[in-house]
Amino acid sequence: MASNTNRMDYTPKSLTFDKDGRERLLSGLDKMAHAVGSTLGPRGKTVLIESQHHTHGITVTKDGVTVAKSIDLIDPVENLAVRMMREAAERTANVAGDGTTTAVVLTHALVRTGMESIGESHNTTEVLRHMQALSEQLITKLEKSARKVTPKRLKDVATISANNDRVLGELIAKVYSQVGKDGLVTVEKGTGDETTYEVTNGIRIDRGYSTKLFINDQKKDECVLEDVYILMTDHEISNILQIETVLKPIVAGGHKLLIIAPCSNQVTTTLAANVIKNGLKLCAIAPPQFGYKQHELMGDIAASVGGRFISEGMGDDLSLVTMSDLGHAAKVIVGRDSTVIVRKDGTSAEVSARVNDLWSAHDQATKKADKDFIKQRIASLTGGVGIIYVGGRSDVEQKETYDRVEDAVHAVRSALEEGILPGGGVALYWMAAYIVDSLSGKTPEERVAQFIMSRGLIEPMRRIIENAGLEFEKHTARIESTEGLNVKTMEHGDMYEMGVIDPLKVTKNALRNAVSVATTILSTNAIITLARSYDESN
Repeated sequence: MASNTNRMDYTPKSLTFDKDGRERLLSGLDKMAHAVGSTLGPRGKTVLIESQHHTHGITVTKDGVTVAKSIDLIDPVENLAVRMMREAAERTANVAGDGTTTAVVLTHALVRTGMESIGESHNTTEVLRHMQALSEQLITKLEKSARKVTPKRLKDVATISANNDRVLGELIAKVYSQVGKDGLVTVEKGTGDETTYEVTNGIRIDRGYSTKLFINDQKKDECVLEDVYILMTDHEISNILQIETVLKPIVAGGHKLLIIAPCSNQVTTTLAANVIKNGLKLCAIAPPQFGYKQHELMGDIAASVGGRFISEGMGDDLSLVTMSDLGHAAKVIVGRDSTVIVRKDGTSAEVSARVNDLWSAHDQATKKADKDFIKQRIASLTGGVGIIYVGGRSDVEQKETYDRVEDAVHAVRSALEEGILPGGGVALYWMAAYIVDSLSGKTPEERVAQFIMSRGLIEPMRRIIENAGLEFEKHTARIESTEGLNVKTMEHGDMYEMGVIDPLKVTKNALRNAVSVATTILSTNAIITLARSYDESN
């Protein structure tokens, strides 16, 4: 029998320890922070990325998370550091929608200062524990000092997050002012050069008419029905007789009807023929989404328009449906790809109760996708729906603008939720000053933790000022309270008054995630990677 002793049935690994491992991690962080940090602030630079996933293979951006996602290094240990830092950036973006660059700059500063400051005589575990406790203490102080957003400040938040593009900032603020605090704003790619938007005060469904024969506004290719009844069901309507109990009173009373249901081709053709030949005011669309999401959205629509969702899964019989089961809307606008249901004025008790339940579900959800879906449902039930269509003269320009608009939309949402802080790195700079002036560590480990945090917290401001070609120490001497330097106008003054502000949610999550990743890296003593032919260990 042949021997199998020479067969390699395992995966070789390379091990890196102690100082050598930490230095290679820091080398990866240096490269990541230099690339991402160069975009920070109104005078930050753009980054040119070779991207096989993008048209023409090129991406030009000032968006921190886009830069972070594009970086992969050859050295496996350096690349582990990049992946960990990218996690801090993406986690911040997932929760707050912005602040990725700040998270990267903070993480790098904390790790570098920590490696330089934690000596052999220190208990590293205690130092890191003090850093985490201190970060939560600082976040509490930031929460207490945050201010509520005014309409004017809303525009400032949007402008700064769009990399100081005032035109985009004004457009985004205008959309939010129209959809309301609980409204939903989404970003899509437009078809022209200009960036435009549309706002609807109602429910938007990503389903259009089943056939063009329903169109009654030929100029806009839409079916528009006013004072309309709505039938909502997930039963497949394969025979027109299934909904006879509803159609008879609709036709007899000269009413209008929107059917949201899966209809067979035969039923769709029959309905369309009656629209054309007999002048009936009807339209049919497919239900939105699939699976459990479809069931939830149909229930939302029913609650909003005051009708009943006829569910096959709940045992409802479609043939027993009457006029009392139908919803009612002031207007419906059915296009090729989407439908907007404009509600009647006022919010019913059923909708209010449903929204309260959804907020509870949102707080308990752990996945970003689930949270986003619930927010969309809340927005549909309580506010308007705004869509920003990003234009551009080229594909590269459109992609760069799209990234900035998307960041700004998320930043405004964060500001509305939790308030704002002075921007330009001032809020974090004053947290560093608070540590130095007000805290006195009782143990060597506590003092080292305070030193690491105080040095790290000033780094975002340093990077913003140095990206503008200025000397950091020269301009920080005049910083007091909420005052700082507006590097765009080169003026010193109150950051709130100058419109240089950041959402609290963005700042605190950048800090929390940076400390989490930094303490993980600083506690590392052994690194295991897959063996590669270019590893020094080989």
